[in-house]
Amino acid sequence: MARISSAILSLRRDARIQKLPPYLSLFCIAVGVIWLLLLPLDSYSRYTYISENALLPGQVHTYFAGSEQNIFRAYRHEVQGLADMGADDVADKLGTMLKAIGLKVAYQRYGYVSSAGQTTTKTQGKNVYAILHAPRGDATEAIVLIAAWRNAQGELNESGVALLLTLARYFKRWSLWSKDIIFLIPTDSWAGPQAWADAYHDAHDPRSVESLPLKSGALQGVVAVDHALSHRFDSIHIVYDGINGQLPNLDLVNTASAIAGGQMGMGVCMQRMWKHDDGYRDRLRTMLRGMFSQGMGQASGPHSSFIPYHVDAITLQAVGDGWQDEMALGRTVESIFRSLNNLLEHFHQSFFFYLLMRPNRFVSIGTYLPSAMLIAGNFTIMAIALWIQSGRPENDGEQKTSTTSKEEDPNEEKEDAASAQLVEKDGMIAVILPQATAISERKMFLPLTIVIGIHFLGIVPLYIFNHSTPNTLLSSPLPTFLLLLTTTTLAPHLLSHLLRTHLSPTPQQILLIQSFSLLLLGLFLSALATLNFSLSFLIGLLSSPLSFIRPASSSSAAKKKENNLLKSLLLHLLSPMSLLSLYAFALGGGGPAGLNHVLTTAGFAWNVHAVWTPVVVWYVWWPAWFVGVILLGLEAGDRRVVKA
Repeated sequence: MARISSAILSLRRDARIQKLPPYLSLFCIAVGVIWLLLLPLDSYSRYTYISENALLPGQVHTYFAGSEQNIFRAYRHEVQGLADMGADDVADKLGTMLKAIGLKVAYQRYGYVSSAGQTTTKTQGKNVYAILHAPRGDATEAIVLIAAWRNAQGELNESGVALLLTLARYFKRWSLWSKDIIFLIPTDSWAGPQAWADAYHDAHDPRSVESLPLKSGALQGVVAVDHALSHRFDSIHIVYDGINGQLPNLDLVNTASAIAGGQMGMGVCMQRMWKHDDGYRDRLRTMLRGMFSQGMGQASGPHSSFIPYHVDAITLQAVGDGWQDEMALGRTVESIFRSLNNLLEHFHQSFFFYLLMRPNRFVSIGTYLPSAMLIAGNFTIMAIALWIQSGRPENDGEQKTSTTSKEEDPNEEKEDAASAQLVEKDGMIAVILPQATAISERKMFLPLTIVIGIHFLGIVPLYIFNHSTPNTLLSSPLPTFLLLLTTTTLAPHLLSHLLRTHLSPTPQQILLIQSFSLLLLGLFLSALATLNFSLSFLIGLLSSPLSFIRPASSSSAAKKKENNLLKSLLLHLLSPMSLLSLYAFALGGGGPAGLNHVLTTAGFAWNVHAVWTPVVVWYVWWPAWFVGVILLGLEAGDRRVVKA
């Protein structure tokens, strides 16, 4: 037993054990990626199903047809005549139409100011909405039907607005409703729904958004209609992504999919996958598109503004060119509302965290979460390994551990044997050499100051990107972005030079800097994975090279400098600013238009929708990258760095 205890203690200095963490970290990354790639297979995904039995999707007969089509055409003709009017005039005319149906009508003005770089964008509009009080209800619950005047692509949603007016007139004649129905027509698909949702829940800023003069009960569900086509359509595109990666209850998505695809016989698609052969490749593409949309965290339609308030919402978008007409879409909405009308309580039975790979196949959080946790865990493994290594005495790293090392001095062996300690416990005796328990005091003030300071430094780009100052030289997002790109590229090298010149951090302090940085990165990504799996996975995968930042092992100074230069180039290619540039370049077709669009959209999402993706980028990802570049500079300038 004594020999076993002595052997365990000696493992602390075993060179083979010290070389294990990088391989274990790489293994976690590989398993996490492979885990994700296996999800589209039948063995890991499953068919969707309805958990809430009260919904009964597709079990009712719909009557929206026949003469209602003539009414729809009349409304569409009137809507087309409003195309060239201003937002106020359009809202007044639509309010008059809703009043003629016999509904209570109210209006709401709003005006948002958003910033991108140093450019200020003002968004103003006027929402009009009407409330149909349920004949069999007590005004404690409500369902919302939305048809934005302009859809998410900025197109006039003439058929969608006309369909809402027709359905309002149609629903008014029925006495089966147990929940109030709210008909909302916002000016656009982004600011208008957000202003209305904020004001409905009394979370608005009175300086920019008016309060609602009319309200109903708690919102149980929201369905938005997007039909900007001037011809018949082929399929229904269900848009379900919410703000900050939040998703509606899967039962609502399944209900819409079952009604449209089953009862109505329409094609159903998701994540802009117009053609889907149910093969592995299409499943994977659908899942990855959903992950990218979830990771970006931005609104995908007028429904997205309601999900942060725990109101399940989706958008039904008519796409393609086929034989389905507006009456089929109207019957789909009618059947969905009949199912929502059956709810006895809020959606809670089904999943709120899931990945869809086609309308009838998904994976739940228990299946896909380990992939993000494994990638986040690799940073924690390396952080612990670096922490242990930083406690080794400086002369311990100079001990010869390879088979090609010189023979040890017999006198040193005699000295070690003489200084060995005998430890007796529970009747057992162990011989412990001093090297097995020797530790070095860790000087943590400088590493902690550097890591914490760099994390707080992220407030600078976050503020510049999302706040504006009038009358500045930077009159558009593009100059601001180029300035920040140049600054963030040069700043790590400048700070590294200053640290190396004035503070001369020891090898132990360099190890501690990397350990603390990776520990925070792993901690943040692990917590983020439970809130926004996709964002955590994407940032973790892009940051994975930070776990393997090491000094070049070449004895040649020129070769060592070259290796560190290649590592620095790789980190710069994977920096947040570089990847944002690449994404904007691909979106804009190679011109500055894509960059301006991305920055303006991000500024609008931050100021209006309260998207916190920039917080994760500038306070979690960017500081970890910044520290990684600094470490390369410190290691390149100090040959005494202890290798991991």
